[in-house]
Amino acid sequence: MGNYKVCVYAICRNEEKFVRRWMHSMSEADEVVVLDTGSTDATVQLLEELGARVTVEEISPWRFDVARNRSLELVAEDADICVCTDLDEVFHPGWRSALERAWGEGAHRLSYRYTWSFRPDGGEGSVFCIEKIHSRRGWRWTHPVHEVLEWTGEGVAPVARFAPGVQLDHHPDPEKSRAQYLPLLELSVQEAPEDDRNMHYLGREYLFRRRWDDCIRTLNRHLSMPTARWADERAASMRYIARAYLQKGEWERAVAWYLRAVAEAPHLREGYVELAHLLYEKGEWDGVVWLTGRALAITKRPDSYISEAAAWGSLVWDLRAMALYHTGRIPQALEAARQAAQMEPGEKRLAENVRVIEAMLAAQGEMKPHAR
Repeated sequence: MGNYKVCVYAICRNEEKFVRRWMHSMSEADEVVVLDTGSTDATVQLLEELGARVTVEEISPWRFDVARNRSLELVAEDADICVCTDLDEVFHPGWRSALERAWGEGAHRLSYRYTWSFRPDGGEGSVFCIEKIHSRRGWRWTHPVHEVLEWTGEGVAPVARFAPGVQLDHHPDPEKSRAQYLPLLELSVQEAPEDDRNMHYLGREYLFRRRWDDCIRTLNRHLSMPTARWADERAASMRYIARAYLQKGEWERAVAWYLRAVAEAPHLREGYVELAHLLYEKGEWDGVVWLTGRALAITKRPDSYISEAAAWGSLVWDLRAMALYHTGRIPQALEAARQAAQMEPGEKRLAENVRVIEAMLAAQGEMKPHAR
């Protein structure tokens, strides 16, 4: 099909609902190989009917890295480029050509755009770059969960080249359980207690599980680690600690941690927006105006997984509109309200806020309606 032999490889279990869409998306590859780890539905049959080469094996005890490495072993030795995806992911058409244009001599790994989540209106939510396209040899997957590729070849690990035009979308099954993530993350930290990335993920998982004290304790450990130097991830740990303290009813501590997050990574919107939302709940309008102004001054969205959709949607404009309204800056409030409504045209409350503020300005001195 092209200058290189491209092979897609994946792991799966009970994902028949995604097979046809996934195989259609992966059809630009020369070969598709799948490790099925014990499906009890029609996943295997459908994959084989549509041309995938499927191997069925149980991985016990379950670990994502072991499964990924076994699936990589199934890729033909003469493959030039390996593409690791999951069955709930879809490439945009033309990905193969874009991949080959970016590969070139001496390439070992590619970075490309990944949309991890979508808003209810279909717009992009969380977007960042991932690096799961790689050469056939010199790589292995590590960590029981949130597995990553580790270079095992000679010399220094090669830097990933960015591949313009390669876009992968994630459309997960909302009913799929995350129950296995926590024990596997705890195991990952036990196996590599010096790995700051694992510690951050474990603390975040405790937050998801509403284990507030475990979240705070674990993320404080992350922040104390000598290798935890990436400001963006450190700031995320601080924000998660703040959220945990909020859930415990400790408002002042939450504010302190949000301030630390902003100081740690002033180039990120997330800390400003979350703190602005907290002050909005308390009616501290001047603080909301200042924080949203700082957030909106950041116009380039980072391409890391730390970037959260809420900080780049209508929320920041909505908060700003309310704060400007309550501090009497009505024309500016209208401008912010219009921005919020434009970013989320299907949200009736935002449209109503615009109508209310417009009516107030038109009335010139009548009793002002209340924006919500």
